[in-house]
Amino acid sequence: MSQEPWPEGLTAPLLTTTRFELWQPRVGDLVAHMALLADPEVTRYLAPTPPDPEKHMERLIRHAESWLQHGYGLFAVRPHGSEAMIASCGLFHSNRGFGKGFDDATEAGWIVARDWWGQGVAREVMEASLAWFEERHGPRRMVCMIEEGNLASERLAAALGFVAYDRKEPDAEDPVALNLYERQP
Repeated sequence: MSQEPWPEGLTAPLLTTTRFELWQPRVGDLVAHMALLADPEVTRYLAPTPPDPEKHMERLIRHAESWLQHGYGLFAVRPHGSEAMIASCGLFHSNRGFGKGFDDATEAGWIVARDWWGQGVAREVMEASLAWFEERHGPRRMVCMIEEGNLASERLAAALGFVAYDRKEPDAEDPVALNLYERQP
């Protein structure tokens, strides 16, 4: 299946690792993005995204805006030579609006399809993303947030050099506890 590249002219992955190609989001990624987030186990520790193409498109537009405004964002992760999107990982610009060091920050995030869990996908991709980011944008403080109980993501964050620094308590808008992590340059 052929996909139109986005932004115009992007016809190859931006980065490659031993096993994966890391692409900027493309117009044709909507269906693959929806499939990635359709598994309730994959989204157990994420804010729920209803199976509504408009909501998924809004998420992809936020990712694209990070690329356009800041020169970095989440990658669509594909095995070499495949069109199958098996993960969305990388660094993006966020403004969560809840303070605690998350406003106007470079945020790390990773989502991996369940069939690929336990195979080191997020670590391989995030290590490549961090190296690329620091080479291109220079070292800077980065953050990530992990819902309490997501032990696999907590282990990955620690392996990538993130340390816990605060916590966002549940509230009316977000009824889950979030552990906040930072990675200093």
